[in-house]
Amino acid sequence: MHKLETRGRETPNEEQRRGRKPRAAKPQSRAPLHGKQAFTSAPAPVPPPVGQGKRGEEGYLGYLLRQAQGASRLTLERSLGEVGATVPQFVVLTMLKSYPGLSGADLARVALLTPQTIGVIVRNLERDGAITKTPHPVHGRILQWTLTAHGGRLLEQCRKRAMTLEQRLAAGLTPRDERTIRRWLADIAAGLQLES
Repeated sequence: MHKLETRGRETPNEEQRRGRKPRAAKPQSRAPLHGKQAFTSAPAPVPPPVGQGKRGEEGYLGYLLRQAQGASRLTLERSLGEVGATVPQFVVLTMLKSYPGLSGADLARVALLTPQTIGVIVRNLERDGAITKTPHPVHGRILQWTLTAHGGRLLEQCRKRAMTLEQRLAAGLTPRDERTIRRWLADIAAGLQLES
């Protein structure tokens, strides 16, 4: 019988029979881990809840202002949505009630929005009959905006919801604390605006 030839390398036993030193077996390499398997050894970091760590008193003032503004805006958005209004629309209606005849550029400044965004808001409010335009008495190309009766009613509905949020924001503050906070926030905005 003929011995069958084996292809490839000799086994360690065959090498010993021929008087050769057996080679060490190669360690089996593990396949690289992919996806979720690669991160199972250490738990993913979890940020602290709002009010703790850097999201609390240890945080930067700028971040805490943004966090508070985001939370209050979301609360107000949900409430105003019940009457079909948005926060920017509420701001525009409020400013036109306080300062009738503002132009689009003026509204953009006081509402802290871009002229393009104000243009969309004004068009939507005009289409819904909440505001109306008149040409400026001297500069006829400038349009001045004022509330209509419908806009006044919509503003009142929005104000009721906004006042509920205001009461929540001021809960636990003394009148003196509230005045201090209001002055501090207004001074920040005025001071930083002068520097820019």
